[in-house]
Amino acid sequence: MISFSIIGGASFRAQYYLRIAHALPEQFRVCGMVVRNEDNGLYLEQKWNISTYSTLDQLLENEKPDFVVVSVSGSACPGYLLQLGELGIPVLAETPPAPSIEELVTLHEKLTSRGAKVQVAEQYHLHPIQEARLSIIQSGRIGNVSQATVSISHFYHGVSLMRKMLGIGFEDSIIRGMRFTAPIVAGPDRSGPPKEEKMIMAERDLAWVEFDGKLGIYDFTKDQHRSWIRSNHLSVRGDKGEIFDNRLTLLTDYSTPASLDLKRINRGEEENQEGYYLDGIMAGEQWIYRNPFVPARLYDDEIAIASCLKKMGEYIAGGPSFYSLPEASQDQYLGLMMEKAIISSEIVKTVRQPWAEV
Repeated sequence: MISFSIIGGASFRAQYYLRIAHALPEQFRVCGMVVRNEDNGLYLEQKWNISTYSTLDQLLENEKPDFVVVSVSGSACPGYLLQLGELGIPVLAETPPAPSIEELVTLHEKLTSRGAKVQVAEQYHLHPIQEARLSIIQSGRIGNVSQATVSISHFYHGVSLMRKMLGIGFEDSIIRGMRFTAPIVAGPDRSGPPKEEKMIMAERDLAWVEFDGKLGIYDFTKDQHRSWIRSNHLSVRGDKGEIFDNRLTLLTDYSTPASLDLKRINRGEEENQEGYYLDGIMAGEQWIYRNPFVPARLYDDEIAIASCLKKMGEYIAGGPSFYSLPEASQDQYLGLMMEKAIISSEIVKTVRQPWAEV
């Protein structure tokens, strides 16, 4: 059983953790939330049967969490991270951990350099399809990877996937970018489906990120990940094969090509009566991903965030880091540099930052 507290009120992101704990009560327990708005606190107490507190001090006087999830705005996050670091309390922070490079450097100096236990809940690489793709890359089936195109989510999320797929650490890069604006019918947002037909102007951002011998291509249109009429896309190219969305193309030998689909295996379809959940993903006869939370009925983003919680529990028990503050800082830094290149249309060269591992 992993017990954690949440700082985040009734925010969109904070409620992910409440839903996950409700769906997996044998694994996770929410022991209190910091909610500054009294009405929101009462609503959450009634809906989720949890205790809420108006301040962090009040929560810590009454609860003993294994760690604290900080799910607040980007501007408020650094302050809470520093406060919890001073208290020696492990933290799972939402993304990004800070909005500016200067604040990222401060977090490195006051937290990472002093041994604070901080991980960041960057979940995109833990989505089932991304874990499946990464398992193929790590198996060596497509050989040495040199290129990745990511068109899934904005800046730091996209950068995280790009670095994971390319196997990039803290290497410097050269970035070129551009922005194209075009009309589109508005689709869903965080509040739900559209209530009327409305035409909006959508910005499409493109960036060419060249590392030493490796290339990342970023392509994202505003709200693309929620759009009903714009598709997400990810491809990875190695010298022996390619992953293109849900298709794996490779060579069994130099003259024999093969093509496999990455197929989701869901229970509860047609005559199957095992419940309704994702079992895993297969490529041909091989499982390349198995859902660790069956039979809970979670969608992919919730599975990924549940994985963050599980890995955080293992981390504070002496297990490995899974997405460290330096990693998150690097992704935020590269995202900021990409945005600079896109807005200015100038070539931007990144430089090694203090958090980069030696």
